[in-house]
Amino acid sequence: MIEEHAVAVVARAFEIDGELESAARYGSGHIHDTYSVRFDESGRSGAHIILQHINTRIFKNPVAVMENIRRVTTHVRAKLDGLPDADQRVLQLVPTHEGRVWHVDQEGQYWRAYRFIEAARTFDEVKSERQAFEAARAFGQFQRMLADLPGERLTESIPHFHDTPKRFTDFESAVNANAAGRVKDVQEEIAFAMNRKRIATALVGAGLPERVTHNDTKLNNVMLDEQTGEGICVIDLDTVMPGLAGYDFGDMVRTMTCPAAEDEQDLSQVEMRFSFFEAVLRGYLAGAGDFLTASERESLISGAKVIVFEQGIRFLADHLAGDTYYKVSRARQNLDRCRTQFKLLESIERQEEAMRELLKSIE
Repeated sequence: MIEEHAVAVVARAFEIDGELESAARYGSGHIHDTYSVRFDESGRSGAHIILQHINTRIFKNPVAVMENIRRVTTHVRAKLDGLPDADQRVLQLVPTHEGRVWHVDQEGQYWRAYRFIEAARTFDEVKSERQAFEAARAFGQFQRMLADLPGERLTESIPHFHDTPKRFTDFESAVNANAAGRVKDVQEEIAFAMNRKRIATALVGAGLPERVTHNDTKLNNVMLDEQTGEGICVIDLDTVMPGLAGYDFGDMVRTMTCPAAEDEQDLSQVEMRFSFFEAVLRGYLAGAGDFLTASERESLISGAKVIVFEQGIRFLADHLAGDTYYKVSRARQNLDRCRTQFKLLESIERQEEAMRELLKSIE
């Protein structure tokens, strides 16, 4: 936990008018330390920012990450120019007094600040098809607005993040190493994965165009308007980097269509709800518009299978390695996470024909 006075010192490094009024922990994120910071201007409410301590154990090149974010947000803001609520629809970085979009404190820790988006909030769990539609539409719009991002290729903030063939190779290595001596207890799960090895290359071998993608398309990475429920702003941009449209769509299906927790032990609760899938598909296509090629549209269903499979083998590999990457709060939690993903994949496979028919029916 970072002490309050340290947060106050860091906040003053950014170009904000007024005196610091308050700084409090904010949100439910597990990666960065996040604070809601308010400033007072002559006795009245002033600026409100989100201040984040960047986790450099995960994002090892924070300057490159911040340059990606600067380019992306600047481009999206230009696309929104003229809209009365443009400042609500894209994250706005607050510069430091030196003109950078990040600050390095006396301990060498990296920080950033965004203008707080008022009258909107995030949700950790999908409660309705409308929420799924709005979040998916926002992610589709986000991809569309970045389809013509000028300049050089964005930096890969986490190299090989959705390199599914490499993830499968890492899984096979974990099986062969058997570091925690758990292989004998998970033969069924290993066989399930080995029998679906072809899924690992379903997107990378399809000749699809590279896009700017978000790569973490959960519901809680879209801010929804408190009054209308509209998805207005995509947030958590650390993983915005080169990718395939199907990656983002697949992760929406993975995280927005299943009612069960990611580590659900009662597998009867795990399914892909078709009505939620339809909401995600219609929302995403509505937001994406016509920038997707025909081959990209056709790849979306495969994307759902790829991302669910990829996450399942990552959980299983970590279980076999002795839980060295994902945090666990109980024994076999990573195995439960793996089983949930594999059960979800089975549900998708059973409904795949209907999913493809729905995709064909949407203009």
